[in-house]
Amino acid sequence: MRFAPFLIIFLLGCGYKPTAKYTKDILGNKIYAKVNTSLRDPQNSVLIKDALNEAIVDKFHSKISSKNEASSILNVDLNLVKFIPIAYDKNGYVISYKTLVKLKTQYSNKDGKTQTFITEGDYDFNIQTLSVISDSKRFEAIKEASQKAIDAFISRVSVRGVLNDSK
Repeated sequence: MRFAPFLIIFLLGCGYKPTAKYTKDILGNKIYAKVNTSLRDPQNSVLIKDALNEAIVDKFHSKISSKNEASSILNVDLNLVKFIPIAYDKNGYVISYKTLVKLKTQYSNKDGKTQTFITEGDYDFNIQTLSVISDSKRFEAIKEASQKAIDAFISRVSVRGVLNDSK
């Protein structure tokens, strides 16, 4: 508790700015998000849309808006969902998987600037021996991996914001 004032003064004194500030500088206050539905697996698109909406509110500190009112538009495509076995039991049965999700995110702002990023996220989970991946485990894994891919997008946009801020 004694170090809290020192930490605050240090962070303010060194010019620290949170990631949300840089992403907000690039994306603005109102964001329209569109997740293009995958015809092969439409449920995954819903999970990604939920994860993206959560990120807009919680991590960007921005508002979800209509396309007409938006300062930025995000178009997200699901490029890949893959389940990779990573651990086996002594009998050779899979007991652990890694879920890999690749997202293609294109953003455009009111100035007409458009950029595209391909990011990926992963999530490891266990299953019981001799069982298949249940829908609930599958959906949870895809949502968690999608959130990591969205976090990677946020990081890349933040870097753009830092570079713009330093000019």
